[in-house]
Amino acid sequence: MVDFRLTEEQQRLRELTREFAQREIAPVAAELDREQKFSQEIVDKYFEIGLLHSAVPEEHGGGGLSSLEGAIIAEELGAACAGVASYLGANILGLTPLLIGGSPELKAELLPKHCAGPNLAAFCLTEPGAGSDVAAMRTTAALAGDEFVINGTKHFITNGGVASLYSVFANEAPELGHKGISCFMVPANTPGVSHGKKEDKMGQRAADTREVIFENVHVPARYRLGKGRDGFKIAMLTLDDSRAGVAAAAVGIARASLETAVKYAKERVQFGKPIAHLQGIQFMLADMAIRVEAARLLVWQAANLHDQGCRNSKESAMAKCFAGDTAMQVATDAVQVLGGYGYMKDYPVEKYMRDAKLHQIYEGTNQIQRLVVANELLR
Repeated sequence: MVDFRLTEEQQRLRELTREFAQREIAPVAAELDREQKFSQEIVDKYFEIGLLHSAVPEEHGGGGLSSLEGAIIAEELGAACAGVASYLGANILGLTPLLIGGSPELKAELLPKHCAGPNLAAFCLTEPGAGSDVAAMRTTAALAGDEFVINGTKHFITNGGVASLYSVFANEAPELGHKGISCFMVPANTPGVSHGKKEDKMGQRAADTREVIFENVHVPARYRLGKGRDGFKIAMLTLDDSRAGVAAAAVGIARASLETAVKYAKERVQFGKPIAHLQGIQFMLADMAIRVEAARLLVWQAANLHDQGCRNSKESAMAKCFAGDTAMQVATDAVQVLGGYGYMKDYPVEKYMRDAKLHQIYEGTNQIQRLVVANELLR
């Protein structure tokens, strides 16, 4: 039997995250956006309440939470500030390849140390010439004795300049395309690792997004994940896992946009009455609410399938695609409901609109998500 109710423990988790997000993140969201400022203080406080490493199993020092519980957390963070949600969520994204493909010995070596403090990880897949086309990857890894030597540049990396641990995808056999790719765990303090300037982004400006550069970076051979040359599979499994969380953050943006629009419509008086009494506004709000609820249900379905050990490529792609489009549509409609005020930085909806756009682009564009869905239908 399908039950859409959260357990008491999940409800408490949502309340804890919402209280934290509204107390620690929402009041400074505009400042962080304006100044393009990463806040280590928020990371520290998030770690103190036990949520920073929430998806890491308890035996390795994490919270041991499920994908569904991760989605609950991500929605609350996204509603407060999508940029902050991005870099807190990117920590889990950066660790997921290790959770999927790391040997028991490597997990025991790296995870407890990482989870012992307010440390961040980063997922290094995208390159200047290889975004959706992973097979075009130019970063290489060459075996030299009992080490691999990594050379290349990764692009648009969330937490690029602040992470202490990277999951890095590099090609051992470029002539094989995606079949030659492996994934490696690379501590940020490894000689030869550096990063470029912080990217000046339209939205989600609180997140530290940079190039990460690898110049003759030597890592132990045991830091290679999986069996070797299965990095493409590890990347796809990682994204199947992470898309629900990314989609949930988009739902958070959409929900916050709707809540702001509803509040404003009740207060804004035109033609002698609140604009909430106008049918044109009511229909807009109703459509916004329908999309938010539908997006959340898609997210919960994708996350629940993962928690049940079921393949969820199609459902996670649907969730990410629909939630990203919903965030953009609902935020745009919220700007419209607020009219001229919605276009001004005095109200948060213009930020929601800028933040939402990235959810149609990163971790696989929504065009790629549609391709995933189509391939699953036609396979």
